[in-house]
Amino acid sequence: MSEHTLNKKAGSEFESAHNYFMLLKPRVMSLAIFTALVGQILASHQSFKNPMLTFISLFSIALGAGAAGCINMWYERDIDALMQRTKNRPIPKGLVKSSEALSLGIVLSIISTMLLMLASNIYAGLLLVCSILFYIIIYTVWLKRKTYQNIVIGGAAGALPPLIGWVSVADSFNFFPIILFLIIFIWTPPHFWALSLYVNKDYKKANIPMLPVIHGKKQTIRSIIKYSFGLYLISLLPYFFKFSGLVYFFSAIILGALFIYFSLNLNEKSDKKAKNLFKYSIVYLFLLYLILVVDSFFLIGSL
Repeated sequence: MSEHTLNKKAGSEFESAHNYFMLLKPRVMSLAIFTALVGQILASHQSFKNPMLTFISLFSIALGAGAAGCINMWYERDIDALMQRTKNRPIPKGLVKSSEALSLGIVLSIISTMLLMLASNIYAGLLLVCSILFYIIIYTVWLKRKTYQNIVIGGAAGALPPLIGWVSVADSFNFFPIILFLIIFIWTPPHFWALSLYVNKDYKKANIPMLPVIHGKKQTIRSIIKYSFGLYLISLLPYFFKFSGLVYFFSAIILGALFIYFSLNLNEKSDKKAKNLFKYSIVYLFLLYLILVVDSFFLIGSL
């Protein structure tokens, strides 16, 4: 076999592996990994666990998030083919068979759950099962195509990783992981509504009842502003409940004020401003959670 043939075969195998990896929605999975890790770090201040088991637990959570994304892509292959934003995904492009995507998602769901139960505890495993089933059955199958409240309720699935991360390493439970859950839960609607403002035509074409499609951009902007103020208040709870210190408190004030600024700056006729909010919302959540971790070490040092 010639070198050219070997290189071509290797390239084909790499491309095939990449297509299957893309089924796992790596961007969404990366958010789950990061927020779950934050939950683990914050919980580890209260109880210590074997680092290897902690890593395996995190890997399991990532695998579970990917499994849910994989089954989501299988179920939504019809609307993905219609939307400009999603038409290049592996299934619509014919790069992966839909049956293979479903099989992969089911297998990964089982493996991730069992692995988390073995590496951590049954409670973390059950929470991961709930997260996967909620995302697939409640959000993907039931809510997404039926109500403009889809992302409001369905956002609970994406808010569970820090809670699962916490439970996977902690020996005790308090209100802190609930706050971590609430921050993402309230963050999710304005984040996705900002996206839906500038891909509104895509959602109309696929007949997805997102808020701008059903009630228009003006009402969507109002809802984003309301949630932005709600998020601002929720984000301050770690300080008021004494789970964080002044470093986090002042950071949350500044980051939240910027979120509100981008929300108030939205305009029905400006896709650019909606994109600005969407991009900033990602930076906002990353920095908020990162600063929570940094601040937690300041708190430990002051004890």
